[in-house]
Amino acid sequence: MEEKKAIIMGATSGIGKAVAQILSAKGWKIGIAGRRQEVLQEIQRGDLNVIATQCIDITKENATTGLKNLIGKMGGIDLYFHSSGIGYQNPSLDEEKELKTIETNALGFTRMTITAFKYFEEHPERKGQIAVISSIARTKGLGAAPAYSSTKRFVSHYLESLTQLVHIKGMKNLTITDIRPGFVRTPLLGDGGTYPFQMEVDKVAQLIVKGVEKKKSIITVDWRYRILAFLWNLVPRWIWVRMKIVSKKQ
Repeated sequence: MEEKKAIIMGATSGIGKAVAQILSAKGWKIGIAGRRQEVLQEIQRGDLNVIATQCIDITKENATTGLKNLIGKMGGIDLYFHSSGIGYQNPSLDEEKELKTIETNALGFTRMTITAFKYFEEHPERKGQIAVISSIARTKGLGAAPAYSSTKRFVSHYLESLTQLVHIKGMKNLTITDIRPGFVRTPLLGDGGTYPFQMEVDKVAQLIVKGVEKKKSIITVDWRYRILAFLWNLVPRWIWVRMKIVSKKQ
């Protein structure tokens, strides 16, 4: 059986790194990408199934060239997994934080996902998948994290649009997967806040890989957050906007 190949964007830490490790252990050939070249090289030295690396900053216009180069090094891919994202609690509306979040989570995500989509469109012989980390924060606008919750909503809607586009184009070879984790114990939560139902990254990555392998369209991690998102959706807007939802500093 032909070996499966995946590129993990944002593989130097957090969910991306954990997913890369699990897929590698399952026999996938892995290409990893991120901003820190020395970390990428260190990961590759410790994992024989990591066969290629590429230093990529998704906020830069040349990031698409980097992704194409990495796909070339891999000799093609079956999965593009996007785990590059940032977020802040920012009730003070620090402009730099808001714009940086939009630049990474919206513009950077779009830039890379378009490149992956076009690759699979040009290679109909490959049964491909694009899987992207969004968040349960996409469920409602969060006053404590405006840019983060808004960009995650954008990610989900964009992936839904791509799923429809797959059908419009008759692309039977491509699956789009929207991954919606809750609060995961990663550097992303290193803002000193306290968060409910925090999950360990290894457990989250295992659930994600299980869903990706089943080619699910939406993966909400875990059952507690499926219930929470359902309940959030029941709250009328006029009540929601009056709720004071903010994580307390430790």
